Amino acid sequence: MPLAISDAALLARLVSFDSTSAHSNLPLSDWIADYLDRPGVRIERNRSADGTKANLVVTIGPKTGPEREGLVLSGHMDVVPAGDGWESDPFALASLDGRYVARGACDMKGFLALAMNVAVALRPERLRRPLVLLFTYDEEVGTVGARHFVDTWTDAELLPRATLIGEPTSLRAVRTHKGHLKLKASFRGRSAHSGYPHLGVNAIEPAGTAITALAELGRELARERPASGGHFPEVPYVALSVTRIEGGTADNVIPDRCALEVSARLLPGMRGEDVLAGARNALEAGLGGVPFELDVTGESPALELREDAQIYRAVCHEVGQAETVGVSFATDAGWLQRLGLECVIFGPGSIEVAHKPNEWLPADEFARARGMLERVVDHFCGEPSA
Repeated sequence: MPLAISDAALLARLVSFDSTSAHSNLPLSDWIADYLDRPGVRIERNRSADGTKANLVVTIGPKTGPEREGLVLSGHMDVVPAGDGWESDPFALASLDGRYVARGACDMKGFLALAMNVAVALRPERLRRPLVLLFTYDEEVGTVGARHFVDTWTDAELLPRATLIGEPTSLRAVRTHKGHLKLKASFRGRSAHSGYPHLGVNAIEPAGTAITALAELGRELARERPASGGHFPEVPYVALSVTRIEGGTADNVIPDRCALEVSARLLPGMRGEDVLAGARNALEAGLGGVPFELDVTGESPALELREDAQIYRAVCHEVGQAETVGVSFATDAGWLQRLGLECVIFGPGSIEVAHKPNEWLPADEFARARGMLERVVDHFCGEPSA
Protein backbone atom coordinates (compact mmCIF):
# COMPACT_ATOMS: atom_id res chain seq x y z
CA MET A 1 0.00 0.00 0.00
CA PRO A 2 1.50 3.39 -0.99
CA LEU A 3 1.71 6.11 1.63
CA ALA A 4 -1.16 8.61 1.51
CA ILE A 5 -0.36 11.73 -0.49
CA SER A 6 -1.95 15.18 -0.51
CA ASP A 7 -5.29 15.73 -2.22
CA ALA A 8 -3.68 17.76 -5.00
CA ALA A 9 -0.93 15.19 -5.55
CA LEU A 10 -3.51 12.44 -5.67
CA LEU A 11 -5.55 14.37 -8.20
CA ALA A 12 -2.41 14.80 -10.30
CA ARG A 13 -1.82 11.05 -10.21
CA LEU A 14 -5.41 10.24 -11.19
CA VAL A 15 -5.50 12.59 -14.19
CA SER A 16 -2.21 11.17 -15.45
CA PHE A 17 -4.13 8.01 -16.40
CA ASP A 18 -5.75 8.42 -19.80
CA SER A 19 -9.01 6.78 -18.79
CA THR A 20 -10.91 7.91 -21.88
CA SER A 21 -13.88 5.58 -22.34
CA ALA A 22 -12.32 4.06 -25.47
CA HIS A 23 -9.56 2.57 -23.29
CA SER A 24 -9.57 -0.07 -20.57
CA ASN A 25 -9.89 1.42 -17.09
CA LEU A 26 -8.11 -1.50 -15.44
CA PRO A 27 -4.76 0.31 -15.00
CA LEU A 28 -6.51 3.14 -13.14
CA SER A 29 -8.87 0.95 -11.12
CA ASP A 30 -5.98 -1.34 -10.09
CA TRP A 31 -3.92 1.67 -8.97
CA ILE A 32 -6.85 3.00 -6.94
CA ALA A 33 -7.35 -0.40 -5.33
CA ASP A 34 -3.66 -0.59 -4.38
CA TYR A 35 -3.78 2.92 -2.91
CA LEU A 36 -6.80 2.10 -0.73
CA ASP A 37 -5.81 -1.44 0.28
CA ARG A 38 -5.04 -1.98 3.97
CA PRO A 39 -6.35 -4.09 6.86
CA GLY A 40 -10.05 -3.51 7.45
CA VAL A 41 -10.73 -2.56 3.82
CA ARG A 42 -12.61 -4.91 1.50
CA ILE A 43 -12.06 -4.43 -2.24
CA GLU A 44 -14.23 -6.05 -4.91
CA ARG A 45 -14.25 -5.70 -8.68
CA ASN A 46 -17.37 -5.89 -10.82
CA ARG A 47 -15.96 -6.62 -14.27
CA SER A 48 -17.58 -5.82 -17.60
CA ALA A 49 -18.83 -8.70 -19.71
CA ASP A 50 -15.66 -8.69 -21.83
CA GLY A 51 -13.37 -8.31 -18.79
CA THR A 52 -11.62 -5.18 -20.12
CA LYS A 53 -13.18 -2.82 -17.57
CA ALA A 54 -14.34 -2.91 -13.98
CA ASN A 55 -16.45 -1.11 -11.44
CA LEU A 56 -14.66 -0.88 -8.09
CA VAL A 57 -16.39 -1.40 -4.73
CA VAL A 58 -14.35 -0.52 -1.65
CA THR A 59 -15.92 -1.08 1.79
CA ILE A 60 -14.45 0.34 4.98
CA GLY A 61 -15.78 -0.53 8.42
CA PRO A 62 -18.55 -2.95 9.42
CA LYS A 63 -21.20 -4.41 7.17
CA THR A 64 -24.43 -2.45 6.99
CA GLY A 65 -27.49 -3.69 8.84
CA PRO A 66 -31.09 -4.23 7.68
CA GLU A 67 -31.70 -0.48 7.62
CA ARG A 68 -28.73 -0.12 5.24
CA GLU A 69 -27.05 2.58 7.29
CA GLY A 70 -23.74 4.16 6.35
CA LEU A 71 -22.73 6.09 3.25
CA VAL A 72 -21.76 5.48 -0.39
CA LEU A 73 -19.43 7.89 -2.20
CA SER A 74 -19.70 7.25 -5.92
CA GLY A 75 -18.05 8.57 -9.06
CA HIS A 76 -16.93 7.49 -12.50
CA MET A 77 -13.35 6.82 -13.48
CA ASP A 78 -13.66 7.52 -17.21
CA VAL A 79 -13.24 10.86 -18.96
CA VAL A 80 -14.20 12.25 -22.36
CA PRO A 81 -11.49 12.53 -25.05
CA ALA A 82 -9.14 15.47 -24.58
CA GLY A 83 -9.56 16.88 -28.08
CA ASP A 84 -7.75 19.96 -29.36
CA GLY A 85 -7.31 23.45 -27.98
CA TRP A 86 -5.40 22.72 -24.78
CA GLU A 87 -2.84 25.19 -23.47
CA SER A 88 -1.14 22.46 -21.43
CA ASP A 89 -0.85 18.67 -21.45
CA PRO A 90 -4.42 17.47 -20.73
CA PHE A 91 -3.11 14.46 -18.78
CA ALA A 92 -0.69 16.40 -16.57
CA LEU A 93 -2.22 18.50 -13.80
CA ALA A 94 -1.40 22.20 -14.12
CA SER A 95 -1.94 24.69 -11.32
CA LEU A 96 -2.77 28.10 -12.79
CA ASP A 97 -4.30 31.15 -11.09
CA GLY A 98 -6.06 29.12 -8.40
CA ARG A 99 -7.24 26.46 -10.85
CA TYR A 100 -6.32 22.83 -11.34
CA VAL A 101 -6.32 22.21 -15.11
CA ALA A 102 -6.47 18.77 -16.73
CA ARG A 103 -8.89 16.46 -18.48
CA GLY A 104 -11.05 15.00 -15.71
CA ALA A 105 -9.92 17.46 -13.02
CA CYS A 106 -13.48 18.71 -12.73
CA ASP A 107 -15.42 15.77 -14.18
CA MET A 108 -14.79 14.02 -11.93
CA LYS A 109 -11.40 12.94 -10.64
CA GLY A 110 -11.34 15.82 -8.17
CA PHE A 111 -14.15 14.15 -6.26
CA LEU A 112 -12.51 10.72 -6.60
CA ALA A 113 -9.32 12.09 -5.02
CA LEU A 114 -11.23 13.60 -2.11
CA ALA A 115 -13.29 10.46 -1.53
CA MET A 116 -10.15 8.31 -1.59
CA ASN A 117 -8.21 10.46 0.85
CA VAL A 118 -11.16 10.83 3.21
CA ALA A 119 -11.34 7.03 3.21
CA VAL A 120 -7.59 6.62 3.75
CA ALA A 121 -7.74 8.90 6.79
CA LEU A 122 -10.35 6.75 8.52
CA ARG A 123 -9.65 4.02 11.07
CA PRO A 124 -11.86 1.13 9.90
CA GLU A 125 -12.12 -0.41 13.36
CA ARG A 126 -13.58 2.79 14.80
CA LEU A 127 -16.41 3.23 12.30
CA ARG A 128 -19.87 2.38 13.56
CA ARG A 129 -21.32 2.20 10.02
CA PRO A 130 -19.68 1.40 6.68
CA LEU A 131 -18.30 3.79 4.12
CA VAL A 132 -18.43 2.40 0.58
CA LEU A 133 -16.61 3.84 -2.41
CA LEU A 134 -18.32 2.84 -5.65
CA PHE A 135 -16.29 3.90 -8.69
CA THR A 136 -17.75 3.08 -12.10
CA TYR A 137 -16.58 2.77 -15.70
CA ASP A 138 -17.99 4.26 -18.92
CA GLU A 139 -20.36 6.82 -17.43
CA GLU A 140 -19.44 9.24 -20.19
CA VAL A 141 -20.73 6.98 -22.95
CA GLY A 142 -24.13 6.35 -21.40
CA THR A 143 -23.80 5.27 -17.74
CA VAL A 144 -22.79 1.84 -19.02
CA GLY A 145 -20.83 0.74 -15.95
CA ALA A 146 -23.58 1.73 -13.52
CA ARG A 147 -26.17 -0.17 -15.54
CA HIS A 148 -23.94 -3.25 -15.60
CA PHE A 149 -23.48 -2.94 -11.85
CA VAL A 150 -27.22 -2.76 -11.27
CA ASP A 151 -27.81 -5.76 -13.53
CA THR A 152 -25.10 -7.99 -12.04
CA TRP A 153 -24.35 -7.01 -8.44
CA THR A 154 -25.92 -9.55 -6.09
CA ASP A 155 -25.16 -7.86 -2.75
CA ALA A 156 -27.23 -4.69 -3.07
CA GLU A 157 -28.56 -5.12 0.46
CA LEU A 158 -24.99 -4.64 1.74
CA LEU A 159 -24.81 -1.17 0.21
CA PRO A 160 -25.82 1.76 2.43
CA ARG A 161 -28.79 3.72 1.09
CA ALA A 162 -27.38 7.22 1.56
CA THR A 163 -25.29 8.02 -1.52
CA LEU A 164 -23.32 10.98 -2.81
CA ILE A 165 -22.60 11.06 -6.56
CA GLY A 166 -19.69 13.46 -6.97
CA GLU A 167 -20.49 15.09 -10.30
CA PRO A 168 -19.52 18.77 -10.50
CA THR A 169 -22.37 20.87 -9.06
CA SER A 170 -20.39 23.84 -7.69
CA LEU A 171 -21.02 22.37 -4.23
CA ARG A 172 -24.80 22.50 -4.53
CA ALA A 173 -27.00 19.59 -3.46
CA VAL A 174 -28.94 18.22 -6.44
CA ARG A 175 -31.78 15.76 -5.90
CA THR A 176 -33.23 15.60 -9.42
CA HIS A 177 -31.86 15.36 -12.93
CA LYS A 178 -33.09 14.56 -16.40
CA GLY A 179 -32.66 11.23 -18.09
CA HIS A 180 -31.10 10.62 -21.49
CA LEU A 181 -32.64 8.43 -24.17
CA LYS A 182 -30.56 7.74 -27.30
CA LEU A 183 -32.30 6.66 -30.50
CA LYS A 184 -31.05 5.67 -33.94
CA ALA A 185 -33.16 5.91 -37.10
CA SER A 186 -31.76 3.88 -40.01
CA PHE A 187 -32.61 4.01 -43.72
CA ARG A 188 -31.59 1.53 -46.39
CA GLY A 189 -31.35 2.14 -50.14
CA ARG A 190 -29.54 0.65 -53.11
CA SER A 191 -26.16 1.85 -54.36
CA ALA A 192 -25.55 2.82 -57.98
CA HIS A 193 -23.33 5.13 -60.02
CA SER A 194 -24.38 8.74 -59.32
CA GLY A 195 -24.48 9.30 -63.09
CA TYR A 196 -27.33 6.74 -63.24
CA PRO A 197 -29.38 7.53 -60.13
CA HIS A 198 -32.45 5.74 -61.48
CA LEU A 199 -30.60 2.44 -60.98
CA GLY A 200 -30.29 2.99 -57.23
CA VAL A 201 -32.33 4.09 -54.21
CA ASN A 202 -30.99 7.08 -52.27
CA ALA A 203 -31.04 6.44 -48.52
CA ILE A 204 -30.11 10.01 -47.56
CA GLU A 205 -33.17 11.66 -49.11
CA PRO A 206 -35.75 10.11 -46.73
CA ALA A 207 -33.36 10.81 -43.85
CA GLY A 208 -33.67 14.49 -44.73
CA THR A 209 -37.43 14.23 -44.46
CA ALA A 210 -36.99 12.43 -41.14
CA ILE A 211 -34.86 15.28 -39.77
CA THR A 212 -37.68 17.70 -40.53
CA ALA A 213 -40.25 15.45 -38.81
CA LEU A 214 -38.09 14.99 -35.72
CA ALA A 215 -37.35 18.72 -35.53
CA GLU A 216 -41.09 19.41 -35.49
CA LEU A 217 -41.54 16.82 -32.75
CA GLY A 218 -38.82 18.59 -30.78
CA ARG A 219 -40.68 21.89 -31.14
CA GLU A 220 -43.92 20.26 -29.98
CA LEU A 221 -42.23 18.87 -26.90
CA ALA A 222 -40.68 22.28 -26.17
CA ARG A 223 -44.17 23.79 -26.00
CA GLU A 224 -45.24 21.34 -23.29
CA ARG A 225 -44.76 22.13 -19.61
CA PRO A 226 -44.81 18.92 -17.52
CA ALA A 227 -45.15 19.37 -13.76
CA SER A 228 -41.59 18.22 -13.07
CA GLY A 229 -40.21 20.80 -15.49
CA GLY A 230 -40.21 23.45 -12.77
CA HIS A 231 -36.93 22.06 -11.43
CA PHE A 232 -35.25 22.79 -14.78
CA PRO A 233 -36.02 26.47 -15.45
CA GLU A 234 -33.61 26.80 -18.37
CA VAL A 235 -35.11 23.85 -20.27
CA PRO A 236 -38.40 22.87 -18.53
CA TYR A 237 -39.37 20.32 -21.18
CA VAL A 238 -38.14 17.22 -22.98
CA ALA A 239 -35.26 18.37 -25.20
CA LEU A 240 -35.21 16.26 -28.37
CA SER A 241 -32.53 16.87 -30.99
CA VAL A 242 -31.02 15.16 -34.03
CA THR A 243 -27.37 15.12 -33.02
CA ARG A 244 -25.58 13.17 -35.73
CA ILE A 245 -26.05 11.95 -39.30
CA GLU A 246 -23.98 9.42 -41.21
CA GLY A 247 -24.50 8.07 -44.69
CA GLY A 248 -23.05 7.39 -48.09
CA THR A 249 -19.65 6.15 -49.21
CA ALA A 250 -18.45 8.53 -51.96
CA ASP A 251 -19.65 11.52 -53.98
CA ASN A 252 -20.07 9.40 -57.11
CA VAL A 253 -22.14 6.67 -55.47
CA ILE A 254 -25.86 6.75 -54.69
CA PRO A 255 -25.93 6.15 -50.93
CA ASP A 256 -27.38 2.83 -49.83
CA ARG A 257 -27.51 3.67 -46.14
CA CYS A 258 -28.05 6.56 -43.78
CA ALA A 259 -28.51 6.79 -40.04
CA LEU A 260 -29.64 9.57 -37.71
CA GLU A 261 -28.79 9.69 -34.03
CA VAL A 262 -31.34 11.36 -31.76
CA SER A 263 -30.96 12.61 -28.20
CA ALA A 264 -33.96 13.03 -25.89
CA ARG A 265 -33.53 14.48 -22.39
CA LEU A 266 -36.44 13.10 -20.37
CA LEU A 267 -37.95 14.68 -17.27
CA PRO A 268 -38.40 12.67 -14.07
CA GLY A 269 -41.51 10.52 -14.18
CA MET A 270 -41.44 10.09 -17.96
CA ARG A 271 -41.06 6.74 -19.67
CA GLY A 272 -38.55 6.21 -22.42
CA GLU A 273 -40.96 3.96 -24.31
CA ASP A 274 -43.46 6.82 -24.58
CA VAL A 275 -40.88 9.11 -26.19
CA LEU A 276 -39.79 6.26 -28.46
CA ALA A 277 -43.41 5.78 -29.56
CA GLY A 278 -43.78 9.51 -30.19
CA ALA A 279 -40.66 9.53 -32.36
CA ARG A 280 -41.89 6.51 -34.30
CA ASN A 281 -45.28 8.12 -34.93
CA ALA A 282 -43.63 11.35 -36.10
CA LEU A 283 -41.43 9.44 -38.55
CA GLU A 284 -44.27 7.33 -39.90
CA ALA A 285 -46.40 10.41 -40.49
CA GLY A 286 -43.59 12.36 -42.10
CA LEU A 287 -42.19 9.59 -44.29
CA GLY A 288 -45.49 8.43 -45.74
CA GLY A 289 -44.68 4.74 -45.90
CA VAL A 290 -40.93 4.88 -46.54
CA PRO A 291 -39.42 2.04 -44.48
CA PHE A 292 -37.08 2.80 -41.59
CA GLU A 293 -35.77 1.23 -38.41
CA LEU A 294 -35.83 2.98 -35.04
CA ASP A 295 -33.83 1.55 -32.16
CA VAL A 296 -32.87 2.54 -28.62
CA THR A 297 -29.07 2.68 -28.42
CA GLY A 298 -28.73 3.91 -24.85
CA GLU A 299 -30.71 4.99 -21.82
CA SER A 300 -29.84 6.77 -18.59
CA PRO A 301 -32.87 7.12 -16.31
CA ALA A 302 -33.87 10.40 -14.69
CA LEU A 303 -33.48 10.96 -10.95
CA GLU A 304 -35.89 12.40 -8.42
CA LEU A 305 -35.10 11.93 -4.73
CA ARG A 306 -37.68 12.84 -2.15
CA GLU A 307 -37.00 16.11 -0.36
CA ASP A 308 -37.04 14.61 3.13
CA ALA A 309 -34.33 11.98 2.43
CA GLN A 310 -31.76 12.03 5.24
CA ILE A 311 -28.77 12.36 2.91
CA TYR A 312 -30.35 15.28 1.07
CA ARG A 313 -31.19 17.09 4.30
CA ALA A 314 -27.66 16.50 5.61
CA VAL A 315 -25.94 17.91 2.50
CA CYS A 316 -28.32 20.88 2.30
CA HIS A 317 -27.56 21.65 5.94
CA GLU A 318 -23.83 21.43 5.23
CA VAL A 319 -23.98 23.93 2.36
CA GLY A 320 -26.79 26.12 3.72
CA GLN A 321 -29.15 25.37 0.82
CA ALA A 322 -32.93 25.73 0.97
CA GLU A 323 -34.06 25.51 -2.66
CA THR A 324 -34.31 22.44 -4.89
CA VAL A 325 -31.71 22.38 -7.66
CA GLY A 326 -32.16 20.29 -10.81
CA VAL A 327 -29.64 19.64 -13.58
CA SER A 328 -30.21 18.69 -17.20
CA PHE A 329 -27.43 16.12 -17.46
CA ALA A 330 -27.76 12.44 -16.56
CA THR A 331 -25.62 10.60 -14.01
CA ASP A 332 -25.04 7.11 -12.64
CA ALA A 333 -27.68 7.91 -10.00
CA GLY A 334 -30.44 7.16 -12.48
CA TRP A 335 -29.45 3.48 -12.46
CA LEU A 336 -28.14 3.23 -8.90
CA GLN A 337 -31.46 4.36 -7.44
CA ARG A 338 -32.86 1.06 -8.71
CA LEU A 339 -30.78 -0.71 -6.05
CA GLY A 340 -32.55 1.31 -3.37
CA LEU A 341 -29.80 3.93 -3.13
CA GLU A 342 -30.94 7.44 -2.21
CA CYS A 343 -28.70 9.59 -4.38
CA VAL A 344 -27.70 13.22 -4.06
CA ILE A 345 -25.49 14.79 -6.74
CA PHE A 346 -22.80 16.90 -5.06
CA GLY A 347 -19.24 17.78 -5.95
CA PRO A 348 -16.70 20.52 -6.61
CA GLY A 349 -16.35 22.23 -9.98
CA SER A 350 -18.81 23.43 -12.61
CA ILE A 351 -20.39 21.30 -15.30
CA GLU A 352 -20.01 24.33 -17.60
CA VAL A 353 -16.27 23.70 -17.96
CA ALA A 354 -16.52 19.91 -18.22
CA HIS A 355 -15.91 18.31 -21.64
CA LYS A 356 -14.09 21.44 -22.85
CA PRO A 357 -10.41 22.17 -23.55
CA ASN A 358 -8.56 23.43 -20.46
CA GLU A 359 -11.13 21.85 -18.12
CA TRP A 360 -10.48 23.23 -14.64
CA LEU A 361 -11.37 22.83 -10.99
CA PRO A 362 -11.24 25.78 -8.55
CA ALA A 363 -8.56 25.03 -5.97
CA ASP A 364 -10.49 26.74 -3.16
CA GLU A 365 -13.63 24.76 -3.94
CA PHE A 366 -11.59 21.56 -4.01
CA ALA A 367 -10.22 22.38 -0.54
CA ARG A 368 -13.63 23.30 0.89
CA ALA A 369 -15.18 20.14 -0.49
CA ARG A 370 -12.69 18.04 1.51
CA GLY A 371 -13.97 19.41 4.82
CA MET A 372 -17.59 19.02 3.75
CA LEU A 373 -17.07 15.38 2.78
CA GLU A 374 -15.31 14.66 6.06
CA ARG A 375 -18.24 16.03 8.04
CA VAL A 376 -20.86 14.16 6.00
CA VAL A 377 -18.87 10.91 6.31
CA ASP A 378 -18.54 11.43 10.05
CA HIS A 379 -22.29 12.08 10.33
CA PHE A 380 -23.23 8.83 8.57
CA CYS A 381 -20.34 6.55 9.48
CA GLY A 382 -18.32 8.07 12.33
CA GLU A 383 -17.40 7.01 15.81
CA PRO A 384 -20.12 7.04 18.48
CA SER A 385 -20.37 10.19 20.56
CA ALA A 386 -18.77 10.01 23.97
